[in-house]
Amino acid sequence: MDIARVARFRRLPAPGRIVRIAECTDGKAEIVSTCLPRPDYARRHPEFARRGDRVTFGTFTIAGPTAWQVDTPGRALTCRITLHAGDAAAFTLATEEDAALPQLAPEDALKVTTDYWRRWSGACTYEGPYRDIVIRSALTLQLMTYAPSGAIVAAPTTSLPETFGGGRNWDYRFTWIRDASFTLYALLLAGYLDDERPFFDWLVRTVRLKGTGISILYPVVPESGTAEAILENFRGYRDSRPVRIGNGAATQKQLDVYGEVMGAIQFAWRIGKYDPTPIWETVRQMLDWVADHWRDRGSGIWEVRGGVRHFVYSKAMTWFALTCGIEIAESMQLPGDVDRWRRERDLIREEVFEKGWSDDLGAFKQSYEDELLDAANLRLSSINFIAGDDPRMLSTIDATLEHLVVDGLCYRYIDAPEGVGGEEASFVVCTTWLINALIHAGRVKEANRLFQNLLARASPLGLYAEELEPRTGIHRGNFPQSLSHIGIINAAVSLAHAGYVGTVSPHHAAAADAAGHGGGGQRGRRT
Repeated sequence: MDIARVARFRRLPAPGRIVRIAECTDGKAEIVSTCLPRPDYARRHPEFARRGDRVTFGTFTIAGPTAWQVDTPGRALTCRITLHAGDAAAFTLATEEDAALPQLAPEDALKVTTDYWRRWSGACTYEGPYRDIVIRSALTLQLMTYAPSGAIVAAPTTSLPETFGGGRNWDYRFTWIRDASFTLYALLLAGYLDDERPFFDWLVRTVRLKGTGISILYPVVPESGTAEAILENFRGYRDSRPVRIGNGAATQKQLDVYGEVMGAIQFAWRIGKYDPTPIWETVRQMLDWVADHWRDRGSGIWEVRGGVRHFVYSKAMTWFALTCGIEIAESMQLPGDVDRWRRERDLIREEVFEKGWSDDLGAFKQSYEDELLDAANLRLSSINFIAGDDPRMLSTIDATLEHLVVDGLCYRYIDAPEGVGGEEASFVVCTTWLINALIHAGRVKEANRLFQNLLARASPLGLYAEELEPRTGIHRGNFPQSLSHIGIINAAVSLAHAGYVGTVSPHHAAAADAAGHGGGGQRGRRT
C-alpha cells in the first residue's frame, strides 16, 4: 500500500495505490495476474478502457508489465508474463487521482513505505515482551483510519459470519463513535499519534446532537449511507447468509457512547495532546443531553435487537461522561451547568448500586430488567465507577470467571434477549476487559496468564477477528477487528502500568491513572 506521497508531503489524501511485486529468485516462473472488478457489489458490469499497458474501469486504473487482455463478456482482465531468475514485475491498482500523478518506481515506493512504517512503529513507548503484538495492533488500527478525515472503521469487512452458515453477519465498515474513541485512547497510551486533531475535527464535523442524542455509527465519508440492506446475489462466506451492507444499529440509542467520547477527550487533554476549548460548545450540549436523558432505556453496547432496557454498563458510562466533563470544565474554567451535572452524576451512581446489583448472581447484572451476567460490567473499575478491590467488583469478576469464561476466553453474555438467532463465540475484547479487571483487583499474575493464553490464539500474522471459538481457536466475525486490537494494546500496557511486566511512559501512565483508564491503581501488587 504505497504511502510514498503521504510520507513525502505528510498530509495528503489517503494512499491510493496498491502495488504487487512478483520476483523470480531461481529458474523460470510463469505469472498470470487476473483482475475481476465487480462494481456496486456485482450489481453493475464494469466498463473497460484500455490504454497501452493500462486499463481503466470506473475510478480505477490497473497497470502491469505487459498489456492486459480484456475479456468483456467475462468481465475480466488478464496479464501474462514469464520471469527468469533475477527478474521482477510490478502490478499496480490506483485510484483515478493517483494514476494521473507522477509516482516513484515500485521498488522505490516499497522502500519508502517500509521505512515510513518502521519509523512510525518505532514511536511506541511501550517496552517489554509484548512489544511486537502492541506494534502489530497499533499498525492495524492505523491502517483502519481514513487519513483525510480521521474517521476510524470498526473493521474493513462486511458479513464475515459469527457462526458459519448462520445469520449473525454484520457490516462493520463504519465508524462507531465508541470504537473510534477507544482506538484514540489505545494509540495515545502506546505513545502514538503526533497529531490526533483529525479525529476530533471529524467528531465535531460529523456528530450533530439531535433530539434523540448522537448516532452511534457514521459512514467514513458523508456521501455514504448507513441504511441496512441485504445482497441477495451473494452466497456469503461459507454459505453464511444474509450478506448485509449498511447497519441498522445506526438508529439505536446507546447511552454508553457518551462516556467513551468524553473519556477520549479527557485523556487526550490530560496528556497535553488536545485542547477541548474549540469544541466545548458541542461538548457542553452533549453533557446537558446526558443529564437530561440518562434515565432513558437504550439498546446497550452490544446493540441488541430484542428491545430497549436499562443497561447497567450504559448507566455507568453516563456517570463517566459527566465525571469527565465536570473535571474539564472546572480545570479550564469553561462554561456549563456543573452543579447540575454533579447532582445527576451522583444520582446515577446511587441508582446503579441500588438497581444494578444482583444478590442472586453475586454480581452486577446486565440490566435492571434481566438477571444476567454481562462482561461489559468488568469495565466498571477501569472507569473508577467502583474500586477494583471492592467486594462487589471482586464478586463480579469471580462470577464472570465461573459462568462466562471457557478455556480462558470470555463470552460477552449467555442467553440474553438479543432478538437475533444463532450462536456466537467468545469476544476478544471481553477477555481483555477481564484481564484489566483482574489487574485492578490486584490479581496481576492471573491476568498475565489469561493474556498469554489470548496471545496464543492470534492468527499467524498477529491479527484478531471479533470472536474466538474456544475449542477450535477459529476466528469468527469481521476481520481484523479494531475493538479486539484496542483490547490487546490496553492489556499489555495495563500489565506494564501495574508494574508486573514491561514499561510505559510515566507521563502516559500518570494521565491514565488520573483519567480513570487502563490497568493502573494496583502498582506493585503481584498475586
